[in-house]
Amino acid sequence: MTPIQPYLFFGGRCAEALAFYQRALGAQVEMKMLFSESPDKPPPGMVPAGWEGKVMHSSLRIGDSVIMASDGTSATEKSSNVSLSLTCKGNAEVDKLYDALCEGGGRKDMPPGKTFWSPYFGMLTDRFGIGWMLGVQHDGS
Repeated sequence: MTPIQPYLFFGGRCAEALAFYQRALGAQVEMKMLFSESPDKPPPGMVPAGWEGKVMHSSLRIGDSVIMASDGTSATEKSSNVSLSLTCKGNAEVDKLYDALCEGGGRKDMPPGKTFWSPYFGMLTDRFGIGWMLGVQHDGS
């Protein structure tokens, strides 16, 4: 079985989200295809009129992980009930990424601090509605 890869939907804001994650996380866009670039046109009525310039499919590398993303097929199609978890090298990296991901309207759900499962851990929801859990791995002692 291959690794699970999250596929996120942004309801028309995918290009904005990709640019945001490039700035906030140092992510790399490995591939991006617009609906207008598809070799096969979507079935009639599947994609809203005017969405030719929207993202049909993309691939985003964050560290060793790959996340796929799209605008989906409607402005109301968005990812929900999922959080992405990042293990950071230290408290400073947690703080840096937490602040960057909260930029522009993110919600600080749990400010970083010590927990019983991590020496430093925080949770937030970014401005696109994606949940993030950032923490330092417990050393086991």
